[in-house]
Amino acid sequence: MKVPIASPVMTEKMIEAAANALRNERLTLGESVFKFEEAFAKMCGTKYAISVSSGTAALQLAVQALGVKAGDRVVTSPMSFVASANSYVAFGGLPGFADASESDFNMDPAKLKDAIDGKTKAVMPVHLYGHPARMDEINEIARKGKLVVIEDAAQAHGAGYKGKKAGNLGDAGCFSFYATKNMHVGGDGGMVTTNDDKVADLCQRMRHCGRQKGSNYVHDIMGYTYRMGTVNAAVGIEQLKMLPEWNEKRRAAAKVYDSKLKGVGDLVLPPQPTKDVHPVYHLYTLRTKKRYELKAFLEQRGVGVGLNYEIPIHLQPIYRQMFGFKEGAFPVSEKLCKEVIAIPMFADITPEQISYVVDCVKEFYG
Repeated sequence: MKVPIASPVMTEKMIEAAANALRNERLTLGESVFKFEEAFAKMCGTKYAISVSSGTAALQLAVQALGVKAGDRVVTSPMSFVASANSYVAFGGLPGFADASESDFNMDPAKLKDAIDGKTKAVMPVHLYGHPARMDEINEIARKGKLVVIEDAAQAHGAGYKGKKAGNLGDAGCFSFYATKNMHVGGDGGMVTTNDDKVADLCQRMRHCGRQKGSNYVHDIMGYTYRMGTVNAAVGIEQLKMLPEWNEKRRAAAKVYDSKLKGVGDLVLPPQPTKDVHPVYHLYTLRTKKRYELKAFLEQRGVGVGLNYEIPIHLQPIYRQMFGFKEGAFPVSEKLCKEVIAIPMFADITPEQISYVVDCVKEFYG
C-alpha cells in the first residue's frame, strides 16, 4: 500500500467554482475574493479578513501594518518554517527567538520574557502543526511590554483556544493556503485576520500596490502586488465550507493513531487536546531518536513521512551568516528538530491506511 503524507482535495464542485469565476468575474479582486474574505472572517470570529497571495505575504503585511519597521525586533519561535522570520527580516526587521516548549512544540512563554529587549516591537507565536500556542500567557507578557502580537496561524485553520478561533487571539492572525494545509485555494494564497480597522485598511491597500482609496494611480503608502486571484478565492469558498468536517476527521484519525501507537518503542505522541485547546492536526507528529531510520523504513514500504523541521530557523545558513546564531542557543528547538517526524494525516485518510501505517511503525520497532 502507498499512503501519502498529505492528500489535497479538489472536487468537481471546486473546479466548477473556479471555472465560473474565470467565466464571469474579474480575474483580480473579483466578487469571490470579497465573499471568501467575509466567510473566513466569520469562521475566525474577526471583524476583517484580507486575502493575499501567500502566508508569507500575510505575515509581512500584518507585521508592517502593526508598525514594525526596519531595525525593530520581532520575537518568534525557532521551531517553525523559515517564513515566520523571513517575513520581517526581508525588509530589515531583526530576528528574535524564544525557545519552544517540549510540551506543545510552541513558543515557551517562560522563555519569551528573556527574549525581549529594547528593540522588540512584536511577538509572533506559531500555532505549530495546528496546536494553538499558550496565548493567554503570551498576550499578557506582550501587554506588559507594550508589544503587538501577530499569530502565525499558517497551520491552524479552525483551531480553538478557550472558546475562540486561531486568528482571533492577537492583534492580527496570518494563514497560509498552501496545498498541504487543512484547506487550500488551488494554488498559493494567504489571509490576514484582525479586528483593528487601521490594520485592515493598511493591509488592503498594501496588497494592492499601496493605492490610495478611491484611486488607481495615487499611491500614498509603500505597497506590493500581493493580491489573491479571484479563481483561488472561488476555490477557497468551497474549501472553507468543508473545513469543519475535515478538521473533525483529522481529530478522529489522530485519536486512532494515539490509541494504536501509545507505548510503541521510544515514540512520543503529539501534544494532546485539553478542555481549552482544540488542535486541528495539520500534521500528526511523533518524536523518536531513531527518526532517520524510521523514515527510511516507512518510505521503503510506501508510507509518506515529513521531517518538520530538520533545521530550526536560527541555524539556517542565511541566519548564521547574517546574524551569527550558533548551535546551543535554543536547545529545546534544536532537540525537537532532530526528533520530530510526521506520518500521514489528511481528512480522507481511511482506517485501512491508518492501520497499514501503524503496522509499519510497529514492524520497525519489532
